[in-house]
Amino acid sequence: MKIIHYSNVEAKAFPGGHAHGAVGRVLIGQNDGAKNFCMRIFEIEPGGYTAQHAHPWEHEVFVHQGKGAFFDGNEWHTAESGTAVFIPGDTEHQIKNIGDQTMLMLCLIPSGAPEL
Repeated sequence: MKIIHYSNVEAKAFPGGHAHGAVGRVLIGQNDGAKNFCMRIFEIEPGGYTAQHAHPWEHEVFVHQGKGAFFDGNEWHTAESGTAVFIPGDTEHQIKNIGDQTMLMLCLIPSGAPEL
């Protein structure tokens, strides 16, 4: 069993350098013996964003704090604290913080996908 506060996990910049004001932390992953999913938490500062991209795996996202906009390849959708978002595999997507506080999002991905 692993029990840890998210702030005790090292924050890492997004790979590729196309994100701004956004970091991620792998809370539970392959190094913990998780065989089915990886749990990450992302912190996006006001005005920050992730890179626009697509990949074969899906995301299950829960917005814990703040307000953001999610791009689905065609249009932007607003989501705020308490909102769940499903991003299917192979969907072009991007996330940006449109609020005035740090946006915290819990994000699950299937095992085998790059954890961060």
